[in-house]
Amino acid sequence: MGRHEWYSGARRWRLTALLGVGAVALALVATLIGTLSGNGVSTRGTTRDGDKVYGTPGTPPADTGPDVGWGFTHTQYSADEGSGTATARVEGLLSGTDLPQDQAIMGWGAGNPEPVKGRYDFEEMDRRIDFVRKSGGTPVITLCCAPDWMKGGRAGVGATDWSQASLETAPTPDHYKDFAALAATVAKRYPDVRHFVVWNEFKGFWNDSKGRWDYEGYTTLYNLVYKALKQVDDKIMVGGPYLVMDSVDPRQQQDASTALRGPWGAMDQRVLDAFSYWNQHKAGADFVVVDGSSYTKDDDLLPNEFAATDKLTAVGAWVRKQTHDLPLWWAEYYVEPADGNDNRDGWTEDRRVAVQATGMIALVKGGASSGFYWNPEEQKGTDCPGCLWTPTDTAGGGRALPMYDLVSRFGKEFPPGTRYRTVQTAPDDVPNVRVLATDKVVLVVNTLDRAISAQVDGKRFDMKAYEVKWLSR
Repeated sequence: MGRHEWYSGARRWRLTALLGVGAVALALVATLIGTLSGNGVSTRGTTRDGDKVYGTPGTPPADTGPDVGWGFTHTQYSADEGSGTATARVEGLLSGTDLPQDQAIMGWGAGNPEPVKGRYDFEEMDRRIDFVRKSGGTPVITLCCAPDWMKGGRAGVGATDWSQASLETAPTPDHYKDFAALAATVAKRYPDVRHFVVWNEFKGFWNDSKGRWDYEGYTTLYNLVYKALKQVDDKIMVGGPYLVMDSVDPRQQQDASTALRGPWGAMDQRVLDAFSYWNQHKAGADFVVVDGSSYTKDDDLLPNEFAATDKLTAVGAWVRKQTHDLPLWWAEYYVEPADGNDNRDGWTEDRRVAVQATGMIALVKGGASSGFYWNPEEQKGTDCPGCLWTPTDTAGGGRALPMYDLVSRFGKEFPPGTRYRTVQTAPDDVPNVRVLATDKVVLVVNTLDRAISAQVDGKRFDMKAYEVKWLSR
């Protein structure tokens, strides 16, 4: 979904900005005179033993299952860097929560893991895994993206093209096996990671000549990666296809599904076709992964931002039916349209949290058991709309924000295997609130921009505008 801050590690980019033109030139010279492979490509700082176990891995549960629950994804900037006081504060927040934390192998804060074939650099990935371990999270790895030499680009340290177009290019078919080998290397390096997602949003898998997704190519890659990971350890859990479940205006006819539609819009039939092909031809899957938004491809929230989340329920139910109830993950889910710079900062935080809570309720009602909030942490400052915590660049950073309270509490109260209950809501409150309940707790969301008095589960209580309230049972 959009750019998602896909650049390499934050440290590397901050350093380059500070160096200046002259120092950058010196750095380039140093790279040129660094260690070279036989074909004159720099291998400076890389090693051959990428599959050597890194650090002190945790011990995964003996009964590791395909579900991980509700957590978040690390993006370009995260709490693995910054002030020691601030990063420790975030570690303290997360300690004991077991929140799953997802990290991509290249981009979104991680550098090129294999700049030259057989030569590895996991420095930034190691740092992210260290953070997940120290904060007690359940580690998840997304196997995206691919080193340049796997997709027609240049090999070598310092040669990586970090442009969006380059990063979002898929490996060429003759390098699918190389990517699968890289996936196996990653799995061996981090043996405490038991859950892997294959690729991201079908990036690079679009067939221009046919005007549809190259689902044959993706599925071939997926199957090779699936088999490679299972050869490393048959207990590893693997899932895909991580398709963006795009929808269009309900009045649109071209590419619009006639079967999966509602007031929120109509699903793009080309996405459903791609999913169906993968589902039919996959070598196997322990869980199924999708990605999407409540709004249409034209950023329309139909009929409004809260009712639009019904799409997430409908899509989830469709996916579960197609896969015969494989555990369903949402790798990303969005309820607020982005601007041209992929920023989502047009709402108040109360409104943002309320719609987000409604979206998460919709995901659960569609059968999802796991999901990852895309944490849009900023590099610096205190204003961070939608972030889980304040930026960690200063000692005062790393403090919990309202979205963290929601995501962490949701993960605690509604873990995989939760049995949900139906509770009574007063008829006049039904249009205004969203509710999710278990035997112990009820989550209630006020969808109105005004205060109300609501009656849920036999209790009468006041709610502020856009309030998210937790009730004990």
